[in-house]
Amino acid sequence: MSAAPPGAGTARVRACVGLGANLGDAAGTLRVAARALAALPGVSAFALSRLYRTPAWGVADQPDFVNAAAAFETDLPPAALLEALLSIETAMGRRRAADGSDRWGPRTLDLDLLLYGDAVVALPGLIVPHPHLHARAFALVPLLDVAPDATIPGVGAAVEVLAGMDRGDIEAIP
Repeated sequence: MSAAPPGAGTARVRACVGLGANLGDAAGTLRVAARALAALPGVSAFALSRLYRTPAWGVADQPDFVNAAAAFETDLPPAALLEALLSIETAMGRRRAADGSDRWGPRTLDLDLLLYGDAVVALPGLIVPHPHLHARAFALVPLLDVAPDATIPGVGAAVEVLAGMDRGDIEAIP
């Protein structure tokens, strides 16, 4: 499925979002965030992966994360979708340091736009595909639950990328 040019907002595309949290009731937070995503205007055919417990990445001295991925059809352009993701984060208690010093630290909720159809997007504050997606098993494992045919533009099939990675201690949460 091809994507509309950023800002067009007319063609429906499959968007994939990574969800993560490691403070408070992280699993509960992801479930509430998923409901908020599914309720966004212009979103349909919503699917949520299983939840996974994953070791912290970046700054290792913090609680394990709970990660998931959502895939859905949308007619929201990438920038509008990002704005909606940031609004959901804020509504659920996410506060970002102005200087970015908390980038790899603990968080109540993190929503990342991983893929937007087959589009490559480079806007201020938004790069799609997510620039680290191809290096993060904790994002690829749940992504493949909801989008087993996912392709990372410029990289290749997500399933092949994951096959060459160590999955570490990623475990599904029952």
